[in-house]
Amino acid sequence: MSDASPLLEVLDVTAAADAVDVFTGPNLPHWRARLFGGQVLGQVAVAAGRTVDPGRHLHSLHAYFLRPGEPGVPVAFAVERLRDGRSFSARRVQATQNGVPILSGIASFQLPADGLDHAEPAPEVPEPEELPSDYALLDAVEHPMARQLGRGRHVELRHVEPAIYLEPDPRRTARQAVWFRLDAPLPGDDLVHRAALAYASDLSVLEPVLRRHGLAWSTPGASVASLDHAMWWHRPARADEWVLHVVESPSASGARGLSTARMYDRQRRLVASVAQEGMLRVP
Repeated sequence: MSDASPLLEVLDVTAAADAVDVFTGPNLPHWRARLFGGQVLGQVAVAAGRTVDPGRHLHSLHAYFLRPGEPGVPVAFAVERLRDGRSFSARRVQATQNGVPILSGIASFQLPADGLDHAEPAPEVPEPEELPSDYALLDAVEHPMARQLGRGRHVELRHVEPAIYLEPDPRRTARQAVWFRLDAPLPGDDLVHRAALAYASDLSVLEPVLRRHGLAWSTPGASVASLDHAMWWHRPARADEWVLHVVESPSASGARGLSTARMYDRQRRLVASVAQEGMLRVP
């Protein structure tokens, strides 16, 4: 691992000097002419959290992707303080480029509290050390897409089922499990780690839709884009330690596919849940 993840600089948005509750952050390079949606999700989470008492932890984020973002244009994050109650705080965030919204989201934060406690158990899967790294697979491909899908995202993935970057899965199952972790330490606080989990949640969440229909990311003419995203954080976790992302797709119709997911830490504690619908157009 390197000394510190480049995602820290990207996710740790800074307050604008000339506006209240407005933040900016740099963009990761991208081989396509649009921003990676997970980056904007993570930045929205941090921007909202920067306006909340640090004793309140991010527990949910609901967002709509409105327009493709441009990698070469700065993103501004304008936060609206909707409510600060005794236990919960709510914030609306508009992410804009050139004054036009590209993502709109609402985040909720909560003071720690005791209460009922249960969780769906993790499935039995191999440990990450027993699985090949996607980095090795993608390093062997001479294409800018392979470099971006590999080390350019700064998150190492290890698929339990065969990865579908280049070839489809002949079993056509609508389920998969993927271990992931940042490929360098993330020295940020709890909010930044929750934002990094949001970032990583967008990397493979729609793969079961492709997998179910015998498609690969490299299928000629295929077009995939996130439409909306919801995430709930249940328990603390570090994004620079292995996290198991268990995903399934209950439905695809009307050129849209839905995926739901659960995240577990190395001790098999359920740390987050995710749902996303995406546009999927194929030839």
